[in-house]
Amino acid sequence: MVQHADIDAVFIVSPSGFHLQQIESALNAGKHVFSEKPIGLDIEAIEHTQQVIAQHANLKFQLGFMRRFDDSYRYAKQLVDQGKIGDITLIRSYSIDPAAGMASFVKFATSANSGGLFLDMSIHDIDVIRWFTGKEIDKVWAIGLNRAYPVLDKAGELETGAALMQLEDKTMAILVAGRNAAHGYHVETEIIGTKGMLRIAQVPEKNLVTVMNEEGIIRPTSQNFPERFAQAFLSEEQAFVNSILNNQDVGITAEDGLQGTKAALALQEAFEKNDIVQVAS
Repeated sequence: MVQHADIDAVFIVSPSGFHLQQIESALNAGKHVFSEKPIGLDIEAIEHTQQVIAQHANLKFQLGFMRRFDDSYRYAKQLVDQGKIGDITLIRSYSIDPAAGMASFVKFATSANSGGLFLDMSIHDIDVIRWFTGKEIDKVWAIGLNRAYPVLDKAGELETGAALMQLEDKTMAILVAGRNAAHGYHVETEIIGTKGMLRIAQVPEKNLVTVMNEEGIIRPTSQNFPERFAQAFLSEEQAFVNSILNNQDVGITAEDGLQGTKAALALQEAFEKNDIVQVAS
């Protein structure tokens, strides 16, 4: 497909283990590339792909960290940059998929490599933390279990995981990742600073509708990530197209992908060793 002369750009949305090979194939064929996260599952392989990207400086490469394009996250980032909450001391971030998708995930987990809970899901929270603070993650500790779906033990996957992280400037971060939210798709971030705090999507509301009936007062929630981040996905895709048409840089690079993968792999190692792990420099 990438050899077709009438194709200018490629969107890579395949399983995580295929990203690097497909990125390189598309670039070598002269195509601009948008790749979903994570950029890859292996550090050395990512570094090789970085070299390939650098060799094609005339082509645009963008990584799919869509939360950077979400209106609420962008507004919160603006407030942080303006110093509205002072210096950041701690970030708490949740990413929990809906329980309704567990059956299909169990089937997927037994046949493909997602990279694990921290690389597949916490990678977004890791990117948000790096984006808001401008700092790299220094050391991590992680725990997890499969309580509702013990079958995931055999697949080497986690149903629920939690992590504690320290950044290079001693800023703290707490992550919760899971695949079993009964109420729907739950993504939430809290940023605590020296002069205040911000909460993004404390309740994962579907919209501004409130239902009042015999069951009480109900705020419907988002049920999946395409619904919650519909606008963000469109905005990041438009940014990619604009970067090609106007020769602009979007600002999300392979280095962001590399650093995110380093932190996620360290979390997986910390979970397996039940110990604090230093993130690879």
